[in-house]
Amino acid sequence: MNPLLRVVIPLGVAVLAIGAFLLFWPQYNVYAQTKHGEAELARATQNRQVRVQEALAKYEAADYDAKTDVRRATGVAAANKIIADSLGGPEGYLRWRYIEMLQETSAQGGHQIIYIPTEAGLPLLEAGKRTNAPLPAPPEKK
Repeated sequence: MNPLLRVVIPLGVAVLAIGAFLLFWPQYNVYAQTKHGEAELARATQNRQVRVQEALAKYEAADYDAKTDVRRATGVAAANKIIADSLGGPEGYLRWRYIEMLQETSAQGGHQIIYIPTEAGLPLLEAGKRTNAPLPAPPEKK
């Protein structure tokens, strides 16, 4: 084989490979960018669907929490009505709650109970109201 052909054939193959690379590289970039865009779109769509499902789950949970709170409040109201009726009405119920509170605070220890004078069941808040005016001097003994 001719030594010149030994050099020309590999050189020709290299030139053809580089030419093919330069010819198809821009098309490959377009193809790669298209695939990258499709992947980003699919990822964004999936993320949006996940957020929608999470929002729906929160909405349903809030709805069930509200129904639970309404049912609990209905039960507490019924229990309070039964207790109030058995104690002679709202006045008796409030008196019973007051006595229960006194028992709880005395059981904890270290608490001081202050009794407030009342008139018709209402505390007398104006009794002994202090003023900032100085007290008159006591009369001098002669």
